[in-house]
Amino acid sequence: MSRLRIAFVNAAHDGADTRRNFRRELDADLVEFDATGGDLPETTDFDGVVVSGSRSSVYWDEEWIAPTKAWVREAIDAGLPCLGVCWGHQLLADVLGGEVADMGEYEIGYREVEQTGDARLFDGIDDRFTVFTTHSDAVTELPPGAEEIAANDYSNHGFRKDRVFGVQFHPEYDTETAESVTKGKDLADDRMDEVLSGINEENYRAACEAKLVFENFCDFVREVRERDSEGGSGTVSA
Repeated sequence: MSRLRIAFVNAAHDGADTRRNFRRELDADLVEFDATGGDLPETTDFDGVVVSGSRSSVYWDEEWIAPTKAWVREAIDAGLPCLGVCWGHQLLADVLGGEVADMGEYEIGYREVEQTGDARLFDGIDDRFTVFTTHSDAVTELPPGAEEIAANDYSNHGFRKDRVFGVQFHPEYDTETAESVTKGKDLADDRMDEVLSGINEENYRAACEAKLVFENFCDFVREVRERDSEGGSGTVSA
């Protein structure tokens, strides 16, 4: 069977780390589009879609955001499996009719998230698992018909609706990215020191369990492709 061909919508304004991390973690041929530069696919002829994080907010009036939402809506309507990470998670929720808002605080660093739904995206991952988080916006209302699949004391951390999945945390991060992103935030000195001290091999190894999200998503995309090629319809099981 041929390798998956996935549209990678890179919404990071400086996309090099994002590119490296997703290309390392996804067992697929990624066709990358620089969304912030106005580069979007001209077709939905892909097996799936992955939308990255961004330092923007989905509700900002930046000229590239509305076209990105429009293309993602088109991809969803075409039946493409989609995975959004952090900003991508929020974008998918917004496009599907959910709500995204400023939390009024910042979650950053290695923290625990708990599974709250039965979703195959987390196959092989403990009910409570370690992840790296960095966000001040959150999905405050799920899209109609969506199921929450992960959360912690800050916010929703995952949802599923049909073929669309979102995760608020960053399973793709390596320690280099986690440190670089943290140093770029406006944090009080004591909190900065606390977060940086937590970026260590022990926490990174614990968070590697969450990288199964990418393997599970690719398995899901393959099943969808096979089912659709055989003329099937409906939702592949959770």
